[in-house]
Amino acid sequence: MRLKKKKVKKKYPLKIKRFGTLKKKILLLLLAGISLGLTKRPDYQWKIIKKTSKEWEKINQKRLKEIIEEFYQEKLVEYREKPDESIEIVLTEKGKTKALEGKIDELEIEIPKTWDKLWRVVIFDIPEKKKKARDALRRKLKELGFLEFQKSVFIFPYECKDEIEFIVEIFEIRKYVRYLIVKEITNEEELLLKFKLKK
Repeated sequence: MRLKKKKVKKKYPLKIKRFGTLKKKILLLLLAGISLGLTKRPDYQWKIIKKTSKEWEKINQKRLKEIIEEFYQEKLVEYREKPDESIEIVLTEKGKTKALEGKIDELEIEIPKTWDKLWRVVIFDIPEKKKKARDALRRKLKELGFLEFQKSVFIFPYECKDEIEFIVEIFEIRKYVRYLIVKEITNEEELLLKFKLKK
């Protein structure tokens, strides 16, 4: 009897289930180029080769094996054979996206000691087909301390262009988002109060 192939509904890449700290660490190590190599022989398939970074030795080897197998099944990593017949584990494009999601979770905006008296405004008009990305952007802006000034208009007093650029690249919504630097806003007393600033 032939089993029907289960149809997998395509999901927005950043909506893969949230990973715990250890899985996130493994992805970020691979993203940083810290190589994980294994011997090719079947009886030593999961023995890490000696020249592999010490970072991997800090992780329980049994758990590492389980996680790498999970990543392989989810197409987050692939195996590449090297000339010395060892195997290197590398991130796929999907794996890189997932690793960058971990970086977004840790993203923070550095607050300077003095305010330059300029407002940073993020405005967006993201279509319904990218609703998940739109919701993720709105959630992240709030986490970073932005104030929702109006619907799809967020405001923040400090320099954050690089952080916004990073977020829109990962969410693949660059063409729908604008970043503005504004010198004056009418009735800004509420904003000054919210951000505890003086002009």
